[in-house]
Amino acid sequence: MRYVIYARKSGESEERQILSIEAQLAELQEYSAKEKLEIVASFQEAQTAKEPGRTKFAEMLSFLQEGYADGILSWHPDRLARNSVDGGQIVYLLDTGKIKDLKFPTFWFENTPQGKFMLNIAFGQSKYYVDNLSENIRRGHRAKLRRGVYPGSAPIGYLNNHRTRDIDIDPERAQIIGKGFELYATGKYTLKQIARAFKNMGLRSQKGNVLAVSCVQRMLSKSFYYGLFKFKGETYQGTHEPLITKKLFDECQEVMKFRGHIKTRKAEKTFPFRGLLTCGECKCAITAETQKGHNYYRCTKKREMCSQKYVREELLTEQVKNFLQKVSLSSQDAEKILRELDKDEQKAKLDNHVVLQNLKTEITDIGVKLDKLLSAYLDEIVSAEEYAAQKEKLLARKVECGEEIREIENGSVSWLEPARAFVKSLNHATELVQSGDKSEMTTFLKQIGSNHILFDKCISFSPKIPYKLAAERSEAGNSHLQNPYWRRVWDALGTFFAQVPNQFLV
Repeated sequence: MRYVIYARKSGESEERQILSIEAQLAELQEYSAKEKLEIVASFQEAQTAKEPGRTKFAEMLSFLQEGYADGILSWHPDRLARNSVDGGQIVYLLDTGKIKDLKFPTFWFENTPQGKFMLNIAFGQSKYYVDNLSENIRRGHRAKLRRGVYPGSAPIGYLNNHRTRDIDIDPERAQIIGKGFELYATGKYTLKQIARAFKNMGLRSQKGNVLAVSCVQRMLSKSFYYGLFKFKGETYQGTHEPLITKKLFDECQEVMKFRGHIKTRKAEKTFPFRGLLTCGECKCAITAETQKGHNYYRCTKKREMCSQKYVREELLTEQVKNFLQKVSLSSQDAEKILRELDKDEQKAKLDNHVVLQNLKTEITDIGVKLDKLLSAYLDEIVSAEEYAAQKEKLLARKVECGEEIREIENGSVSWLEPARAFVKSLNHATELVQSGDKSEMTTFLKQIGSNHILFDKCISFSPKIPYKLAAERSEAGNSHLQNPYWRRVWDALGTFFAQVPNQFLV
């Protein structure tokens, strides 16, 4: 009688105690020699048998059905099948005579009704083992999720603590990843540049590989780093220590969204205002070209006939400088305002007690809402999709409240930071006028406003409210800090920053 050898080893954890394929082959060859079995072929594969679809297993059955062999030699029945489909195939081929015998060093089998009955029991036990193990794993996952622990491999920057079953910060990588988020949030670096920076700083994957750009993009999009994580489509609040704040994470997402609509061109270095302006007559993009040693900007006229003419770059530069001068602030004046802001911060700290109480009350309310939401989901009042979406929204707000509480408790006031950034940006406008850096001027204009139009050789755009107020102050001839008009402007700015503390200014 001719036999084929079949050896299988799954790479999954539930079979890590099973002999390796090499060890199985050695045992089976020794057994075949002792029993004087004729071996005509050997099939090996490293794949789980929980589900049907194994390639080598199918090849072996085809080999047997074509009559090239009569029986199978394997270590144990669970090497052949751990699911009802594959087990049923083996028994059916025994019934039809395509397989005449099975040999196992660790299991007795005889091709009789009693033997096939015992074989079915062995296959059933193998399937029960897999099913029970899967349920145990799911139960372990549910327990971890209830504790706020991600039930999988920790992302880069964290380590799985196998002793406590928690996730700890990786002291060697965490600081590098936090720096990567900070760099990307500035909007001055591409994903490729961040990946190169990670490489230069020695950051590698868990397997020691250099991080690809796609890997960096996934990392910068992972909410795990500020305290939330998703598992099977549902959002959970983790108990692990965040590497970054949600505010920093949101800034990175805005940059990523903005960059996703931009195609970088090498020519932008030559024509600093290209990509900034659109035609005020036909709404087409403004392009640029060089003629007789000068840069000229014109409408692309791709949609319809347009009467707009060429504009020299020098004229546009002067217009931009004129606006920058309206919103500029000297270093001396900037320092005075920053000192006033410090005084405002001290006063605001006295009023923070009520705010803290409100935030803590909101967190408590969110907890109640989460409980009610879960009850509604269990009672089938809301769908699984609605439950997941509402839960994610509530948890995100809970994290924001926690960050606001920590920010206040650490002695800062949310609106003062953008106000300080605004004052520094006014001083930066002064520096741009002096340096004449056109590329930096373009970046500045994009950040402080929108809808940049070129019409009749004149630039116009919609500045953000703080810059609009500052420009009006200058046009009214009230540039001195002690002027009552400037005081009213600053009071209006304070109200604006208090209402939109997370407004990105510069």
